[in-house]
Amino acid sequence: MGVQPLPPVRRVVTGEDDHHRSRTVADGASPAVREVPERPGYRVTNVWATAGGPTPVDAPDAIAAHQGIAPPPGGTILRIIDIPPDATDSVERKRQMAATFGQLYRDADHHLENTTHPGMHRTDTVDYAIMLAGELVSILDEDETILRAGDVLIQRGTNHAWANRSGKMARIAFVLIDGKR
Repeated sequence: MGVQPLPPVRRVVTGEDDHHRSRTVADGASPAVREVPERPGYRVTNVWATAGGPTPVDAPDAIAAHQGIAPPPGGTILRIIDIPPDATDSVERKRQMAATFGQLYRDADHHLENTTHPGMHRTDTVDYAIMLAGELVSILDEDETILRAGDVLIQRGTNHAWANRSGKMARIAFVLIDGKR
């Protein structure tokens, strides 16, 4: 039997009516859920994005149009990723990483041939990575760190990859903030 998927992410968005009274304007699934057929269980839920700041608090929802890994120029993106256990076969793991980056994250500086991990990549962003469920391994060029639910990692534009060696599904939230070198 396969690993049980996690429930879909519920997105609740607030706003104001014409009289400036607060209300819920959206409650349900994000219109920007992406999957990779070659990597069963891998699900990306892009929740919200902002363009360059300061961001108008009433900016329209543009998340459905967002493509790639990076946030809009000068902006941010909130993304939640469900990551299944890694394939145990190294050839299959490499094929899954190639599909993931080829379909979803073409704008990442991806290093498929890296001997550390086929998911090694870098972005010009500061990322707040918040473990929501399960366990992941943050892989860097020089070391690895296990993250569990409740842990927070600050990724500052460094070469990195993620591995799920736990045998169970993991869920992690990322806030990517556009940056520069």
